[in-house]
Amino acid sequence: MNRLAPSLATRWIIGILVGAFFAIPLVSTFLFTLRGKEGLSLEHWIALFDPAASAAIKPIWTGLGNSLILAVVTVAIVLLLLAPTMILVNLRFGRLTPMFEFAVLLPISIPAIVLVVGLAPIYLQIGRTLGTGTWTLAFAYGITVLPFAYRSIQASIDAADLRTLSEAARSLGASWPTVVLKVLAPNLRQGLLSASLISIAVVLGEFTIASLLNRQVFQTAMVVVQKQDPYAPAIFTLLALAFVFILLLLIGRVARGKGKARS
Repeated sequence: MNRLAPSLATRWIIGILVGAFFAIPLVSTFLFTLRGKEGLSLEHWIALFDPAASAAIKPIWTGLGNSLILAVVTVAIVLLLLAPTMILVNLRFGRLTPMFEFAVLLPISIPAIVLVVGLAPIYLQIGRTLGTGTWTLAFAYGITVLPFAYRSIQASIDAADLRTLSEAARSLGASWPTVVLKVLAPNLRQGLLSASLISIAVVLGEFTIASLLNRQVFQTAMVVVQKQDPYAPAIFTLLALAFVFILLLLIGRVARGKGKARS
């Protein structure tokens, strides 16, 4: 028995405190959405599907659609740009790893409002060439999620011997695209899935960059609707959290299933 490990009672106390820290705001928000004219009711939840009230919450649906598109593009940036670059650095340019890690982790130390100041002139040129569509925010979001996605993928890279796997595949005549897609990617599956989940969560919860760049996304739309109906944004917040939680469970199940299949 490890003498430094906390006792069973201490673990229970810590678990209850941490659980209460997360549960109390969620339960309070849920009870708030049940507040009706004559006590607790589901009238605010039912109102979401009422055609008469659809105009009031239309910005939320529009913002949610934009955020989902942004999530897809951001995940594509992580999987198609960041992940191959990390593999390349680990296999061929090991000396650049500290510099690359510093550059990737740098965005986490820069406040979003400062980041927008630097991105504003760039987005003026993007607007002239690619248009002012909300999807262009994915370039900024791709920078924002870099530190989180990097740590997830790097953990899988550290657990796998990429050099041995790649050399074995190359010795059997596999091309580099085949090595990356069919040999290395399956061994990095858990890290890639975790990076995708984190990217989706960051995109759905980001407000500052979208607000200052005047783009309509999920969070900015909820602020607009909240001025007219405070219940709808609270309901959509709970639904978004439930969506991310279910996605987390699915990714965990997929990762465990693939791990058992390989073993």
